[in-house]
Amino acid sequence: MYLGLDLGTSGVKAMLIDGDQKIVGSANGALDVSRPHSGWSEQEPAHWVRATEEAVAGLKAKHPKEFAAVKGIGLSGQMHGATLIDASDKVLRPCILWNDTRSHVEAAELDADPRFRVLTGNIVFPGFTAPKLAWVRKHEPETFAKVAKVLLPKDYLRLWLTGEYISEMSDSAGTSWLDTGKRGWSSELLAATGLSREQMPALVEGTDQAGRLRSDLAAQWGISGSVVVAGGAGDNAASACGMGTVSDGAAFVSLGTSGVLFAANGSYLPKPESAVHAFCHALPNTWHQMGVILSATDALNWHSGVTGKSAADLTGELGETLKAPSGVTFLPYLSGERTPHNDAVIRGAFTGLGHESSRAVLTQAVLEGVAFAIRDNLEALRSAGTGIARVTAIGGGSRSHYWLASIASALGVPVDLPADGDFGAAFGAARLGLIAATGADPIAVCTPPMTAGTIEPVAALKDAYEDAYKRYRALYPAIKSLAR
Repeated sequence: MYLGLDLGTSGVKAMLIDGDQKIVGSANGALDVSRPHSGWSEQEPAHWVRATEEAVAGLKAKHPKEFAAVKGIGLSGQMHGATLIDASDKVLRPCILWNDTRSHVEAAELDADPRFRVLTGNIVFPGFTAPKLAWVRKHEPETFAKVAKVLLPKDYLRLWLTGEYISEMSDSAGTSWLDTGKRGWSSELLAATGLSREQMPALVEGTDQAGRLRSDLAAQWGISGSVVVAGGAGDNAASACGMGTVSDGAAFVSLGTSGVLFAANGSYLPKPESAVHAFCHALPNTWHQMGVILSATDALNWHSGVTGKSAADLTGELGETLKAPSGVTFLPYLSGERTPHNDAVIRGAFTGLGHESSRAVLTQAVLEGVAFAIRDNLEALRSAGTGIARVTAIGGGSRSHYWLASIASALGVPVDLPADGDFGAAFGAARLGLIAATGADPIAVCTPPMTAGTIEPVAALKDAYEDAYKRYRALYPAIKSLAR
């Protein structure tokens, strides 16, 4: 048996698979996000451990015999978080999360240093790890002085599981400290933020062995024998492993808290000015590009909170048949935006509202706004040399047929639906645990699921969607100065 642990923003998911990659079961532990100030987003690392223990306990209770046979563990996690620990492994402050934008000034300062884009292949975004350390150095110097190690969220879990300071390429590529082409830490970039290699974890590939489960934890969990822990992956690369998106040109769209358009690449293709992320993949000698929007289902959940209706009820009001855009446009920049704008200060907006604008019209605009934001990502990836002929949809938002039809029509490409099953980050992490424990061929393990169906762009709405997208594109420059 092989265990995948996915540390998300809203919870930890534990998934158990067997040697044939059949899912045996899964369980969850819940997490909350603390937002003490505008633009801040934090979590206590101790809560990750607690949520992992809850998820493991739930899985073990349902499948005790199978759980006892675990031989490999893979880790997946929310990217970019700054987990700061001292020389005795004590956490120095709450982890600053991926969607925290407080360090936008420091990010701009680092991005102005040309070495960062040249070596990392990426803009220095406020959500990345390096500017967060620059912020701590400036605003919390006493804490900065005590930093012995900087760990990404899933790698803090690894420290708890194994006692090892280890990370891997896909997650580390989102720190702004990795030489992404060479797949190694850059001493030059670390020094620019007052850090050294000694304060970084060791680096392995996602398929490599990266520690073994502590004997006391193994005994507590009822597991006998040695258990390998894989390098693992950042959440999007782990989802790609789960979806089999590992070969050049394969792509998926993820509708989670954030939205991601992800394409696997057989070579390193950076174009930082497009605000496309060019990162290492979890598999050796493989890279990927992705565009990221900060609010996908988060935008619908916000609308749900304002209206007092569940997300399912809101989308249910629209029916199954895709409608032409109404003229009401929604910008989903509720916490800033990454691709293509790299703007931490911009905020969302509705435009085109009239007395006739019903709740359903606003819901339709929210779904279209996210679809058009993903279209922005598609255009950015195209400008970076990646063509996408079709995408597979994953994430909680993919349960809405209406939303997927809107995305297919906005992108102008078919959207495939995977056959029943859970092929997300926890499954990808479990696959990496299997590879690390058995030495199996990663390409042979990371195969795509069967396609259950395909949602085609609605041809009759092509012109209406293009016109609506042009309106959407015109709004950002129009309101940019007003958000400052």
